[in-house]
Amino acid sequence: MTDIASSAVVDESFPAELPALLDELDTIVDKLQNAGFTRLSDAEVDQAGVRIERAIARLTYTGNQQIVEADQRDLPRKSGYRSVIDYMKFRLRMAYPGKRLKQTRATATYPDFITGQPLEPTHPALAEAFAGGRVGPAHVHAVLDVLDQIPHAIDHDIKVAAERQMAEIAVDHTPADITALGARLLAHLDPDGTLADDTDRKRRRNLSVHRQRADGTAKMTATLTPELLARVTVLLAVWATPGMNNPDDPHSPHGSIEDADPDAVAAAAERDDRTPAQLNHDAFNALLKAVFEDGLLGKSHRGLPTQLIIKADLTDLRREAGFATTATGTLIPIPELIDMAADAQPWLAVFKDATAVPLYFGRGKRLATREQRLVSFARPDGENCSTPGCDLAAAHVEMHHAQLDWAAGGLTDITDLAPACPKHNRMVSNQPGGYTTRMVREGPDEGRCAWRLNAEPGAPPNPERINRRPDIPRRFAEHLQHVRTEIHGPDTESGDQPRLQMREVIDLRGATPVELVVASALLNHAYGHSE
Repeated sequence: MTDIASSAVVDESFPAELPALLDELDTIVDKLQNAGFTRLSDAEVDQAGVRIERAIARLTYTGNQQIVEADQRDLPRKSGYRSVIDYMKFRLRMAYPGKRLKQTRATATYPDFITGQPLEPTHPALAEAFAGGRVGPAHVHAVLDVLDQIPHAIDHDIKVAAERQMAEIAVDHTPADITALGARLLAHLDPDGTLADDTDRKRRRNLSVHRQRADGTAKMTATLTPELLARVTVLLAVWATPGMNNPDDPHSPHGSIEDADPDAVAAAAERDDRTPAQLNHDAFNALLKAVFEDGLLGKSHRGLPTQLIIKADLTDLRREAGFATTATGTLIPIPELIDMAADAQPWLAVFKDATAVPLYFGRGKRLATREQRLVSFARPDGENCSTPGCDLAAAHVEMHHAQLDWAAGGLTDITDLAPACPKHNRMVSNQPGGYTTRMVREGPDEGRCAWRLNAEPGAPPNPERINRRPDIPRRFAEHLQHVRTEIHGPDTESGDQPRLQMREVIDLRGATPVELVVASALLNHAYGHSE
């Protein structure tokens, strides 16, 4: 086997040549992009694909060595980033920096802490195949997922042999095959499951709620410890029985079957055509609904009430289409929102008159009030943390004095506050690696918070950035309008209404006297018993 550590050692002149080699690489890539494949034979097109994919894998391996070098030189901190992950995500613009760093630590060559000499990679056989372009990043991650499942009690020599076996498998198989064949290998290593201990079980425990799909649904996956599995099975036994907790049957009993009328359950079961998986889903939903109704989540979370807080566009409500957004970042179809509101205690926010609820405190208060947090969430850009690239939902953020820090004389006024997650809120400072923020006072981004990552003195300054996540619906509407104009010509009678800008939300004082009376009454009802 080729020694990856020794093969990575090159002559002293190589670093000086690297910029020129990268220039040459750019030139070659330009030529490849412009050459095209139309004049090649079938065999040549086929071989071109194989060689290009091999080159991509080899370049990825080489890029991982750059990550090691940058980390060793502390370049992330010098550039103003708090971690190598942030450096990879924002400076190197990597799509999945966490997976890439795991891949790097498993296959790259790191220097010895004391001597500085290159050490053998953690998984040398896999690293050799990766460096040669015989496996790609997806193959590497599939192998690592298998190796991570080997119990701690397995002897070291067996683990080394298993790594070589999985690297061999990866060269000739797809990532899906690697997972399947790896399961067979794991079964061979521990056929009775007796080597896995409590440490292994705790290490593997997880529960992940994945991102929402286009239709609003989301996938949840979990690996449960025996303790949680026991509780879940009891829950499903008494809440997921046919006939129970059926959202499509108004006469279906809710809660535990132990508390339900047996005749009603039997009658509902006759009408119940749900699958076992759907029964489990509805039982889990009914349990969480009961938890909300019983107040077991507490009275508030980060200044917001622990209830479903939802905002929707008035136009969408009128046409009963589109999506509403919860304070936790979940999208709910408007028809389902209407059904939910039928038996909910809604939080109603009316912003016709900014004086109906106190939103400007100056130096009188340091912490934002619940009303200010609700107004912030209701703004077009208030659904998540205002830091660029952060998607933490409004239910988990703090209110940041964005224009001027409170300690420096900042004001607790709604026009100076912006949502910021705890991590980024504590990163605001004048020091390198911290953030400098300000509220944009004019232009299309008026009322938004701009963030700038501070670099070390003498380093190139980082640009000022704004979180563009909330702009997606508006920008799509603009693109759609442009496309329709290109196809059909200008539409002078478009019924589309633009979403409210921040200054309109908090400073609309042109309401009629009747509207002001209604607004004040509704707000007093919503907030009158909040103390």
